[in-house]
Amino acid sequence: MDRFSLSFIGAGNMATSLVGGLVADGFPAQRISVADIDDAAVDRLVGQHGVRTAGDNVAAVRGADVVVLAVKPQVLRDVAREIAPAVAEQRPLILSIAAGIRMADLERWLGDGVALVRAMPNTPALVQSGVAALVANERVSPQQREAAESILRAVGIALWLDDEALLDAVTAVSGSGPAYFFLLIELLQEAAHSLGLPADTGRILALQTAFGASKMALESSEDAATLRQRVTSPGGTTERALAVLEEGGLRELFLRALRAARDRSRELSERLGAD
Repeated sequence: MDRFSLSFIGAGNMATSLVGGLVADGFPAQRISVADIDDAAVDRLVGQHGVRTAGDNVAAVRGADVVVLAVKPQVLRDVAREIAPAVAEQRPLILSIAAGIRMADLERWLGDGVALVRAMPNTPALVQSGVAALVANERVSPQQREAAESILRAVGIALWLDDEALLDAVTAVSGSGPAYFFLLIELLQEAAHSLGLPADTGRILALQTAFGASKMALESSEDAATLRQRVTSPGGTTERALAVLEEGGLRELFLRALRAARDRSRELSERLGAD
């Protein structure tokens, strides 16, 4: 599927990010079509990247080798049922990036025999630094798996899972994860200001430190625990600060938080998949 044709149903932020990443990577813009009830969103993508307008959801399916479902989870059931006859006729790969909608529900709405990949990307995809976990059903061919992976890799890293149930944990870790780091940056800025640093200085220190630490972790062969130990001198300032965090139960609190996020993901999947 080196030269597959691709349609997006939905032209929101994530679709815009994927289209931009694909075109920047050299994917032919004229092999991408977009459909959305928001004509302005479609026109924006056409103007920015030279992609084609599909016209409507059904037209987006016809003639496409891969269809990306990039609509809000709350409307995905109606969209899936609308395009089901065209999917049965065309037999494209369906790639869903709608959060919380399980494959069993998508298969029920789209009809039997659909080749389906479900992906959980995260918002750093908007700056080509995302990570996505993917799960395929048994009807997805090796070539279709490669196509799905290439779409997500246009905006970051793509990882395959064998068990769809693990996507709830992925949602807790990387789907919600950017908010945890934003909170830490926010807290560092507030603490810096309370220690007497100017607000702008605290902001720059917090942002660049977060960026530098992430870059070090990404480029190092050592794990995070080892890197932490290397910057923690015995009897020094870092050791004192980390001791306070450990005494405050930060590890247990973080585990509780991620379990809560995972459980909420399961609850939402049940709700969104109900007919």
